Amino acid sequence: MNIAYALDHDANARASFKINFPGAYFEFADIREVSSEGIRERVTAERPNPVLFSGCAPCQPFTKHNTTKPTPTLDDRVSLLANFANLVEKCLPDLLFVENVPGLQKLRAKSQTFENFLKRLRKAGYRFDHRPIILAHYGIPQRRCRLILVGSRHGPIFLPEETHGPGRANPSFSTVREWISDLPEIRAGESHQEVLNHRAANLSPLNLKRIIKTPEGGGNREWPNHLKLKCHKGLSGYTDVYGRMAWDAPASALTTRCISYSNGRFGHPNQNRAISIREAACLQTFPRNFVFKGNMGSMAQQIGNAVPVRLTEILGKHFIAHLNELGVLI
Repeated sequence: MNIAYALDHDANARASFKINFPGAYFEFADIREVSSEGIRERVTAERPNPVLFSGCAPCQPFTKHNTTKPTPTLDDRVSLLANFANLVEKCLPDLLFVENVPGLQKLRAKSQTFENFLKRLRKAGYRFDHRPIILAHYGIPQRRCRLILVGSRHGPIFLPEETHGPGRANPSFSTVREWISDLPEIRAGESHQEVLNHRAANLSPLNLKRIIKTPEGGGNREWPNHLKLKCHKGLSGYTDVYGRMAWDAPASALTTRCISYSNGRFGHPNQNRAISIREAACLQTFPRNFVFKGNMGSMAQQIGNAVPVRLTEILGKHFIAHLNELGVLI
């Protein structure tokens, strides 16, 4: 599969994309303002090759926090899936891939976002399959759960079978150790001179004391009382914040703040710091030579928002097999 076109309006995401995929056209625009006719012309130019559209709207409006309230707060990003549907209807790509948080299915706004999207796909002639998946079941070292949809205009299509876990071809899950243990040591606030994007955020003196007292796989419950936050005392939740990863287990879900020790179980298993940009990228299964541009916050956001590369590879091969089976590829 070759990448022909990309659309985003984040300047740092554009910089990262262009340096890694110099042969692909990047349109720096908002999907709500882009010309559908211009995209349709690009699709036509690619024919008779089959065309895949991948749409991954920002997930924040559909997170558990925003979808379990009685009246979810809507922001402008809720409409982005409908904008993607507009382009699908105009261009009729052969294949579709959509990724978001499971909460996308639960949003009860006026637009009935996900259900309306599915209705539009059916009307446009697509067959599709969708469900929440746990990334660890596909060989990704992460317990993250995502909603995945695959669609085709050529015939029935289903999500690929899980590959990892009890009863699967690979009974064990992929672990943090497999993906980052060979990277050289660095301290909090340091950058490695030779390993690309191997840079860790700084820690305050207090948080340095806290992480020193945190065992591998442990968290703030193991701290002495004088290091605990007042707001966490007596609470049963918040066990992941200020936590360390375990070497021989998948990581917890990487978020857009995946390099911040205080925002999740993002502490390195045995070094006194949060994971680096490169380590976060490894746990999202990016290749080591993938370049990220922007400041540390922006790079972490790009990594946390990304679809893990291993999952896209599995799905890409699945799409190709689907087209071959139906005789679309000759």
